[in-house]
Formats: sequence, structure tokens, C-alpha cells
Amino acid sequence: MFRKYRLTTIDHISGAKTALSTESVQEAIKGMADAKVEEHETESGQKAVFYFINTIIDGGLLQQAIIKPLINCSEETVYLSLKSLVSNVLHVESFAEAKEQLMSGSVLIHDPLEQQWFAIPVENQLGRPIESSLTETVIYGPKDSFTEQIGINLSLIRRRLPLTNLKTESLTAGTLSKTSVMIVYIAGLTNREFVEDVKKRISEIDFDTVFDSAQLAELIEDHHYSIFPQFQQTERPDICVYNLSIGKITILVDNTPYALNAPITFFHLFHSPEDYTIRWPISSFLRCLRYFSFFLSIMLIPIYVALSTHHYHMIPLQILFVLIESRSKVPFNPFWEAVLMLIVIEIIKEASVRMPVKSSSTLGVISGIIIGEAAVQAGFVSKVLIVLVGISTVASFLVPNYMVAKGYTLMHFIMLVLTACLGFFGMIFGLIALFVHLNGLTSLKQPYFAPFSPLYLRDWLDLFIRSPLIWLKRRPEFLHPLHKWRFGKRR
Repeated sequence: MFRKYRLTTIDHISGAKTALSTESVQEAIKGMADAKVEEHETESGQKAVFYFINTIIDGGLLQQAIIKPLINCSEETVYLSLKSLVSNVLHVESFAEAKEQLMSGSVLIHDPLEQQWFAIPVENQLGRPIESSLTETVIYGPKDSFTEQIGINLSLIRRRLPLTNLKTESLTAGTLSKTSVMIVYIAGLTNREFVEDVKKRISEIDFDTVFDSAQLAELIEDHHYSIFPQFQQTERPDICVYNLSIGKITILVDNTPYALNAPITFFHLFHSPEDYTIRWPISSFLRCLRYFSFFLSIMLIPIYVALSTHHYHMIPLQILFVLIESRSKVPFNPFWEAVLMLIVIEIIKEASVRMPVKSSSTLGVISGIIIGEAAVQAGFVSKVLIVLVGISTVASFLVPNYMVAKGYTLMHFIMLVLTACLGFFGMIFGLIALFVHLNGLTSLKQPYFAPFSPLYLRDWLDLFIRSPLIWLKRRPEFLHPLHKWRFGKRR
């Protein structure tokens, strides 16, 4: 009645139990149009069979540095001939290792006489040039950003931190993807527990493909059901260097331009890379403005709904007349009016992100002016709500962290439902629940709501305001750095 399906395991897919032979390798590359097999003979009569995927290797390098010189070699064995040409010749002992080398950009070489297999890396280093950051733009400060190549990303960090104690730990993530992951930290400064904890979490990942740093962060974070990120995702090397210098770790993932910094706190998400390149009074003002904008973006519309629905007696009489006149033709109650507008705004924001750059400005004009004006004229929404939604939307863009700004949407709707049902009592309940949730979060087991809970008064110097650099003598206490002082004379 029911068909019996054979369970395909990871061992079966990877070939962990298959013997290494010519037949098994040829069977593995069967059906790959870009897989090539070439047989060459050396000057001494030794035969060598080359297996490679020509779309992921550097064909010119293979021909000029390996094949042509090998043909002219007179060594007794293929291995000795290869060692005379290149230094990084790897012995391949298993079929799984052979497949891994083949698919990672190495040429697989078989010596039929000695029945030995070798691999030489000849990967084609494809990638885009270093460009300016698209998601974390600044006016003052460095303009370079990470690329999809983990080696280039590490070099951008090392160029800024030329230290011998800038250490790296290499791992792989994904049972199928085998994605290269690198943990970067400063030995003697960073708390070693952070490094060991992250290494343990990454090594325990039992997921098939890990292709992005955001996916890796979701797999190893402390709290999987929170909307708040517990790793700072950035494509700017200067941000990573600053985080490393205060005792954090940086995680680089191959094939993605975004690095992860941890541990973080809720307040670090409001810090901009420009905070430390402009004068501290201006930076402090802008940072306070970001906190205020965060409150506006999630609370302005709920306050409007609470006042219009439950607490209209608290509105001054002149403003109340304006509000009544504005809503006189609107067929919806304030809650559904606000929900309708917020959904339209989210649709416009998502469409502008997905559209080509040249078309997004046109979309902004059409949606902001024509649709907004038409909605007011038709009586679907009030003019007051149009203004408030515009202020709330603009305020949400002030937060430097893109993922946090996206998380505002969910918080916005939750607060909206609470205020529509309970008025200001619902708003107070929502804020208390938000603070309780933030207080319960951790990042690499460190308190997410520090330096409030637990209380670290010294860390307040770089919290709501950015104090002068001469005041920032200590590294953040919640990181428990091995060297607390940032000034060289006080170690």
C-alpha cells in the first residue's frame, strides 16, 4: 500500500563509505558538463591522470604551472615530479576527501602505476573588487567594505591591526556546504571563553548548508525566538577592528560580505561607525536622536490610536477639532486606519528595495505624493495620520543597524494592537514586556541589557552620549577583557 523509500544519509551523499578508485571518481563526476579528465605523460614515461572542474579552477595556472612543466620532468615518480614543481601537494587517502578537494577548486591527480592520489589547489579566485558599503554609509571615515572572499576580508582587518597576536581559528559549517568560517580575536586581550564558546557552537551545527553569516548567527545564537539580533552584522572592516580592540570576537564567513561581532548589547545597535570620526558633541547629539527616533518609530502611531480611541478627553480642544475634521470622512476606526497605512508603507519600502536604483526614486514620488494624496481625497485615511506615519517611517531609518530597523515593524504592530485594546494601559504593559524581554536576553551568555542590568557605571561614558576619547580609558566591563585599559601606559 505504501512505498518504501530508502533513506539518503549524509554519508551516502558525501561518499564517506566509498573506496577511492578511478571508477568511483569517474562516477562522481558523471553528469557534470564542466568536469574534465586529462591524461599526460612525463619525460620519464610516468603517466598522470588529471581530474578537475574547469569552471572553478584557474585553467591558465593549471596549464602553465603544473601540466606543461610536468611533461618535461624526468623524475622517477609522479609525486617527485609534482614536488619539484609546487610545494603544496596533498596526499588524498579517501574518496570523501577526493570529492571535497575536487569541488573546492583543486586538481585531482592519479598516479596509476603507484596507485596514489594527489590534490593541488588551483582555485579560480573569482570576486568583485573592494567597494563602498551599501548598507552602512558614512560621510566621514573609511569607505571600503568586505567582499565575498574570506581571505580578502581578513586582509582588510590585518591591514588595520598589524599585530602578531591577532589570531584566527578556522572551522567549517554545514554538513554539505562545508563553508569556511574564521573566528578572529586578539590573544591576550579577548576573553578566551568567547572563542571557545563560539568554536563549540559552530562545531555542533548539524545543518546541511550554511551559506550566509546571518544564517550562521541564527544557528548559534542564545535565543532563537527573539526579534532582536544577538550578533552585530556588518560589512565594514573598521567596525570589526573597533570591536576587536575592545575585547570582542569577529566571525568571518566565506561567500558573504557580512561579518559577525559578538557579544553585543541592545545599545550597541544604536552606535554608528561615524560616531568616532566626528566631534564628540555632535556624535552625542546624533546618538540621542537615534534613541528618540527608536521611540517615535514604534510608539507614535500607537499613541495616536490610544488617544483617538480611548483617551480623546486628554487631547487639547483645538487639536481635537482638527482631528475630528480630519477624520470626518474616514470610514474606518483609528486602529484599522493605522493598520492599513502601515501595511501600505511596508509594501512601498519593500518594493523600493527590490526595484532597480533608477526606478526606486520614481516609486517614491508615485507612492508618497500620488497615492497619499489620493487616499486623503478619497477619505480612506486622515491627513493627521499621513503626517504621523511619515514621521514614524523617517524616524525608523535613523538606526544604523538594518536588521533592527526591520524588527521595528513587528514591535510597531504589537504596540498598535495593545493600545487599540487597552489604550495607554496597553502601551505601558507593552513597554514593560519589552524591557523584561531585553533584560532576559544574552549574547554569548553575556547580558544583552548591560550596562543597565547588570549595572556597569563606567560603561555609561559610551552609552547615550559619546564621551571624549580621553575619557574612554577603560574597555567595556561586560566583556571582561584581559587588559582593561585602552591607554598603553596603564596595562
